[in-house]
Amino acid sequence: MTISKHKRRVFIKNTSLAASAILVSGVTSATTPFLLKSSNSQLKVSNLKKPVAIAMWDYSWILRHHRYGEFENWERVLEELSERGYNAIRIDAMPQFVAANSSGDIEDEFRNVKDGWKPALWGNDYTMSFRPREALLEFLPKCRKYGIKVGLATWFMRHGTSRTDIFMEEGGLLRAWDETLDFLKSHELLDNVMYVDLLNEYPNWHGYDWFKNEMNKRSDIKQFKLDNPDANVPDGNSKKSLGNLLQQEFYNDFIKGTIKNLKRKYPEMEFFASLDSGMDLKRIDLSNFEALDYHVWFAHTGKIPGLGDVSSRNQTLDYRQIYSKLKDYWKEYRGSLIEWMDGRITDIANTAANHDIVCGNTEGWGPIFWFDHPELDWKWVKESADVCVDLALKHDNYKFICTSNFTHPQFKGMWEDVIWHQQITSRIKNG
Repeated sequence: MTISKHKRRVFIKNTSLAASAILVSGVTSATTPFLLKSSNSQLKVSNLKKPVAIAMWDYSWILRHHRYGEFENWERVLEELSERGYNAIRIDAMPQFVAANSSGDIEDEFRNVKDGWKPALWGNDYTMSFRPREALLEFLPKCRKYGIKVGLATWFMRHGTSRTDIFMEEGGLLRAWDETLDFLKSHELLDNVMYVDLLNEYPNWHGYDWFKNEMNKRSDIKQFKLDNPDANVPDGNSKKSLGNLLQQEFYNDFIKGTIKNLKRKYPEMEFFASLDSGMDLKRIDLSNFEALDYHVWFAHTGKIPGLGDVSSRNQTLDYRQIYSKLKDYWKEYRGSLIEWMDGRITDIANTAANHDIVCGNTEGWGPIFWFDHPELDWKWVKESADVCVDLALKHDNYKFICTSNFTHPQFKGMWEDVIWHQQITSRIKNG
């Protein structure tokens, strides 16, 4: 299947996401009761009356779908996810591969080359090939079958493939999502989609190189003024953890414009970009967000010992000693750590309330990185989840809640504890 190259060039030109040219009027979504579909039969995250228990299946759902992968049988793993009580998932819809290339040609299959043999926590453990369009057509109906609502997201990464064009293309993210949503709509597969998370942990943790390059150009305001004498540059040169005022203006204009452009064409859908707790909520303009997915972990206190060693997966280390120190620290400072987390969750809920949107976490709560190892267990991961889920449930606008980053079948020690999953997802869903 080939799309007209002329039409592709016209589309790219017309939807170019230069920050000064993309702000257009938005559309406000309606409110309908939970499980009652709106007039256009579209599920919306803003309409949920009860929280959903959401699992973050990222790109693992497709990159581990092969003969030796834990997602080999989608029917089975979705049934097992439902058995554990989860009724929602967040997946990478791979829009960067669903969309045509810059020449207008659609590629059906991509080869993901495994770089080295270090065990992967998420994504592929082996070199493999995947077919994103076929995968969505097969996988999404199965989600509906098992009562699993879907949040579409993207990390917008190359995943070891040979594709390069869309990652460097101005307007590439917008084009990717537009073509993906159009593809899914043409197959009537959007009605079970709660939301679209346009870019993972905006503005930092993703693979959209064009955007990152534009951010880098603005890292030195004085030099940017010299290179762009006609640009409207804000006063001040304050350096913060997420850049200066010029960078802040750019990333806010970019995401607002992207949402507005997609909302014009897909008014029935709800859009936002997920954030992580390194992002100061006061610096992001949430005026066009229709939900707030803000990822936060105890790891982000920067105080819990051993987490860097665990994330390294260095097999020369003695994880008995590392884990023992971590547990001792948790036992001694548990109260103050929980107080810190309670404050962060309250900030999320209050920020969402101030913008009249719902909120949640699709990633959290203890470590960011963990893995199956003979000298580690999952007790602290589960305990931190038990604590944080209860903290989140104190807030009525928390409508999608995860139990960890590790609700995938490849994390066997976590996945196999069916009873724990059932009791915590039951608490979530009962609100």
